[in-house]
Amino acid sequence: MKKRAGIVGATVMVGQRFITLLENHPYFDVTCLAASARSAGKKYEEAVGNRWRVPLPMPEYVKDMEIIDSEDIETIKEKCDFVFCAIDMDKAYTKNLEETYAKAEIIVVSNNSANRGTPDVPMFIPEVNPDHTQVIEAQKKRLGTKRGFIAVKPNCSIQTYVPALTPLLDCGIEFINVSTYQAVSGAGKTLESFEGILDNIIPYIGGEEEKSEKEPLKVWGKVEDGVIVNADKPVISAQCVRVPVSDGHLATVSVKFTNPPTEEQMLEAWKNFKGEPQKLELPSAPKQFITYFEEENRPQTGVDRNTEGGMGICVGRLRKDTIFDYKFVCLSHNTLRGAAGGGLLTAEFLYAKGLLD
Repeated sequence: MKKRAGIVGATVMVGQRFITLLENHPYFDVTCLAASARSAGKKYEEAVGNRWRVPLPMPEYVKDMEIIDSEDIETIKEKCDFVFCAIDMDKAYTKNLEETYAKAEIIVVSNNSANRGTPDVPMFIPEVNPDHTQVIEAQKKRLGTKRGFIAVKPNCSIQTYVPALTPLLDCGIEFINVSTYQAVSGAGKTLESFEGILDNIIPYIGGEEEKSEKEPLKVWGKVEDGVIVNADKPVISAQCVRVPVSDGHLATVSVKFTNPPTEEQMLEAWKNFKGEPQKLELPSAPKQFITYFEEENRPQTGVDRNTEGGMGICVGRLRKDTIFDYKFVCLSHNTLRGAAGGGLLTAEFLYAKGLLD
């Protein structure tokens, strides 16, 4: 039986992505759209106006849906079983709102950063850390709920390189140096609406480097006594820059191992890496999680970001490094795998595990 899904923050770019991805979904029906009070009561098409940012037509099924105030918890609870949260507000407000939903027994699958650091909130890349479902019961106990809880997805930038490094963890990764080249859609903008980006690179994205250095350690952490204990290594140094690209985050990675694998072993590990989403054949899961490109000039952002429907991870240019052991290039689609698609895959995973019941 399909679950009733709500989208909170339905008018912003990530909310729009959720709308397109959920059209005719086999597990979920969208039964509620929520946004700020200024949009409440309007038809969705009217509220969005000329701010539709997804390079696909607005689906017919949402055009005449009436938007609910995101703070009208009771109405939202009546209309849906769980929500995707994509609101674009400050962390304190978002954290409080998500906990309010959960305490009202509405399951929250969040695209936001507000609860990523909460120790009993799982931060899923479902292929990488499916065992973090173990903290959900402890979170429910803390919140005093029977079914309400919060699950989040990580920052879009780390999903370019964390998947590629995960099957190599057994080789003892000590140090990672990563630079990310991030599309304007990561800021909810288009090339036309991002002032100053054309013919330019901006060497600063607020808070992004800290997230890129810390969030992988939670994803790679272990569940102990009802919380996720962050991994104590590897040490990660990150630089993050905004580039004049519409979609797709590219990362250049250098890595130092305790027990360095051969290049052949790394290529084999990437080729064979499958996770729970692939084993469960979830609707949004890429069949080939990691695709390695043999060409010297691949992966390219504009050419390869839609690999596996935008849900695959692209890797290329594996070679020896003069300071570290190896270096390579990674790419992922930031608003699909990195944002709405990653949130949808998380919800599909929770559904398959019976955690949305």
